[in-house]
Amino acid sequence: MPSLTSRAMPTVVRLRGAKKVFSSAEAVREQVLARSLRPTGYAPPAGLERTVDLAVRRVAGWPVYEVTPRGGDARRRAIYLHGGAYINEIAPQHWKLIAHVAAETATRVTVPIYPLAPLATAAEVVPAVTDLAAGLHADGADTALSLIGDSAGGGMALAAAVHLRDRGLPAPARTVLISPWLDITLTDPRVALLEDRDPWLAVAGARYAGDLYRGDLPADHPYVSPLLADLTGLSPITLFSGTRDIVNADARRLAARATAVGVEVDFHEASEMLHVYPLLPIPEGRAARAAICTALRS
Repeated sequence: MPSLTSRAMPTVVRLRGAKKVFSSAEAVREQVLARSLRPTGYAPPAGLERTVDLAVRRVAGWPVYEVTPRGGDARRRAIYLHGGAYINEIAPQHWKLIAHVAAETATRVTVPIYPLAPLATAAEVVPAVTDLAAGLHADGADTALSLIGDSAGGGMALAAAVHLRDRGLPAPARTVLISPWLDITLTDPRVALLEDRDPWLAVAGARYAGDLYRGDLPADHPYVSPLLADLTGLSPITLFSGTRDIVNADARRLAARATAVGVEVDFHEASEMLHVYPLLPIPEGRAARAAICTALRS
């Protein structure tokens, strides 16, 4: 049974007006314009250094943060790709999860601050993320490198895993996907059934944001809809999804399609949980964060 705290979350999310942002293409267009006039900051929140050390560098013009356990040795590496429908900047909740993962699993987490749509599209972003992963592997070939992504960042993480395979580059040790958006079209019949129960996301606005990120690529291109790609040969996937989330449809299809071609999938489907529930301050989120850490240690 869902916890009392989690049962209050749909009301909290609705009162904050989250779904209104995605209610229409026009609403998303207005948000993109507002962000272009007054960009949102991406810096890690104050106080994060109590548990981790921070550094930043430039890679291909992007700010790229390195988050490591405070004063400790990192025995693993990971890339974290944040969500935000490809149009919103990394948020404090992402940074808190990143710091938690780094501290709990002795992992050096690389966090690229990728340019947002429509200033950059998938044709630029996915190859750049793939190059970053290949470079990190080359720098530490004896250290396991995982990919982690939530929501839109989850789609980006799976796209990068597919692209690494297609380029004949070393595969990630594991790909961890948190409520991933894996099919840019949102045309799965279950999406329409889930939309009314999802207090956060709506199809019309999300689809418009996806089109901004897609740019000139076709909607079934593996950079934007990696769910539709050939998944053969991918490394193990750890997958989290709640059942009050429109992209739960993507998660179920991924679990089925990947398993069918022999990919190891550890699917955590949480009843009544919202989009990106592992980032939320609820007991179920805490349990999911522990499972993420266990997966990275495996």
